[in-house]
Amino acid sequence: MKPISRLAANQSKSTGWPLLNLSKKLTSLFTTEKPMLIADQQDSYGNIRIFEMGDYRFLEFGHQIEQSCVFMPDPSWLEYDYTRAMLMGAMCHPNPSSALFLGLGAGTLTTACLKFLPLQHANAIELRAEVISLAKQYLALPTNAKLTIQVGDALELLAEQQSVDLIFLDLYTDHGPSEGHSAWNFLGECRKKLKPNGWLIINQWALPNGIPKDQPLLNARFHKHYWQCLVESGNIVLIVPQNKTQKVDFQQLQQCINKLEPQLGYSLQPLLDNLTFANQ
Repeated sequence: MKPISRLAANQSKSTGWPLLNLSKKLTSLFTTEKPMLIADQQDSYGNIRIFEMGDYRFLEFGHQIEQSCVFMPDPSWLEYDYTRAMLMGAMCHPNPSSALFLGLGAGTLTTACLKFLPLQHANAIELRAEVISLAKQYLALPTNAKLTIQVGDALELLAEQQSVDLIFLDLYTDHGPSEGHSAWNFLGECRKKLKPNGWLIINQWALPNGIPKDQPLLNARFHKHYWQCLVESGNIVLIVPQNKTQKVDFQQLQQCINKLEPQLGYSLQPLLDNLTFANQ
């Protein structure tokens, strides 16, 4: 999740960071339709709102800080390029059976991974119980026997999690990334929770020069042994292996995205073309 302003034309007025790359269909909706508020809740962390525009619904925290976008006819559809890059990162594992999602939001990435990856079990940790309730009621978050959702702080609950093949780190509030994105010990514990040859996939902010916001810390923590995919939104997705001898198998990854493209309805090829090794 990357906080963005729903109504800004080019940049988020709240954060100063670029908007996510919108599809032509969604761009048209922004210019032709007025968003309709369909839910407005308050919890101890602030406001949670859901707006509707055409076939899309948007989860917002605070004041016009968008966290998720759901295409209601198909909740597994990933509208934004950073979520597509995270899905691509998961495909670096040839046969993942388990996943941990640190941050749920509307659950679009989780829904897509359960649909398109051979996962047998997934656990998601979401800080705000009201977000889960609203996602189920208004954002078509499906009930899935393979998915367990926990309410709580991922920084506190990580220690009790089982080892998994994939971990997705996407913890954002209406103020920006959670402290876990920049926490040395937490990032290290995330990697320790990976099974042999597993992958940690992180949604980071990118600086204007295209490098991760926390690059010095990330390079030291992961010994510059990770891959990164800069997307047009101003996000950069990091794909971190469980061990230092592990590498992205580009041939296997290419075959995987080619096979899935007809099911996805969009191409991951531009993201694969933009995937680079951090230590170069």
